[in-house]
Amino acid sequence: MSNEIKAPVFPESVADGTIATWHKQVGEQVKRDELLVDIETDKVVLEVVAQADGVLKEIIKPEGETILSAEVIAIFEAGGVGDSAPAQPAADSSADESADAEADDVKVNPAARKLAEEKGVSLSDVKATGKDGRITKEDVLNHLKAPAPQADAPQAPAESAPAQAPAKPAPAAAPSFNPGERAEKRVPMTRLRSTIAKRLVSAQQNAAMLTTYNEVDMKAVMELRKQYKDMFEKKHDGARLGFMSFFVKAATEALKRFPSVNASIDGNDIVYHGYQDIGVAVSTEKGLVVPVLRDVDAMGLADIERGIVDYAGKARDGKLGIEEMQGGTFTITNGGTFGSLMSTPILNPPQTAILGMHKIQDRPMAINGQVEIRPMMYLALSYDHRMIDGKEAVQFLVTIKELLEDPARILLDI
Repeated sequence: MSNEIKAPVFPESVADGTIATWHKQVGEQVKRDELLVDIETDKVVLEVVAQADGVLKEIIKPEGETILSAEVIAIFEAGGVGDSAPAQPAADSSADESADAEADDVKVNPAARKLAEEKGVSLSDVKATGKDGRITKEDVLNHLKAPAPQADAPQAPAESAPAQAPAKPAPAAAPSFNPGERAEKRVPMTRLRSTIAKRLVSAQQNAAMLTTYNEVDMKAVMELRKQYKDMFEKKHDGARLGFMSFFVKAATEALKRFPSVNASIDGNDIVYHGYQDIGVAVSTEKGLVVPVLRDVDAMGLADIERGIVDYAGKARDGKLGIEEMQGGTFTITNGGTFGSLMSTPILNPPQTAILGMHKIQDRPMAINGQVEIRPMMYLALSYDHRMIDGKEAVQFLVTIKELLEDPARILLDI
């Protein structure tokens, strides 16, 4: 029986998509839940998997073709896998019965079920984080990592997921040439890279962007982290205490004290937000993406760390959903992970400010009349001068500095 394969239903903010890669060719046998095609939008790469065993009969939209939401992209003939297909269910009948029994109690994405079967994971043991309590592929991966986060076990699932999509664009982004060869290679810009370029140029053209700088002594945070990191990890089921959670929490407190930094401009209106949704910039092979931590004021340090690790993994694997990158009232970017000592971050519209973190470097500082070596970090706050005055911007950045140099202020709200 022939079935139509359609593109996913795009959100309202996504007009169309592009066929990035067909992983199966016409006439090729396909098993249920196998990846058929990657569809690249302005924000994320969407995967379309086979809903049943069969054969890919016809590709209607080839690679590079622009498609609309829910548009038919191929014809799939179910039940055409051949003689080898019936033998597989018979051999794995016990596993299928177990999976079916578990599926009666929990909702499972097809890709998650397939990975669980391959790794011998019981779905009833996996913690669901998907919509309506659904188990996702990332939930299974997180379950595999949980027992031994520092052992070799999590390396296999971590490698298997990103191999599908992110690894393919790398040759186009950084082609290799033979030594001494005067060659050139022209490749089309991906939709994501093109969108990033347009947004960055638009941010500079449409905002009165200005940057103010300061520096923070990281000694207190580093000592606090060193003292409690083992207890923290044990208490919070393996969540590691990093620096980013302190910056996110400090920024949250500062945003509450300076509402204009947490606001946005919509035409001639100023929109003040009574909540703090902070975007954390993540660099991937495809480009920079900014997933958003929602309602950060209600999150503890462990929740923030888990959220950042989860988003970073999804970003590298090309699994971020569009809804996870929409919104946000403020953004933090950390160029220090790549060794940057100082930079000027560009606004993430329609937000009116962005905080740039940098490399921690030991420097001689005058402390109470004495020269001491302290771990220092430069901070940069870029802001839209149409919305935020210089005084507010400087005070906001000083507040973050003070909260980080004396972390007890965050708990005491002083």
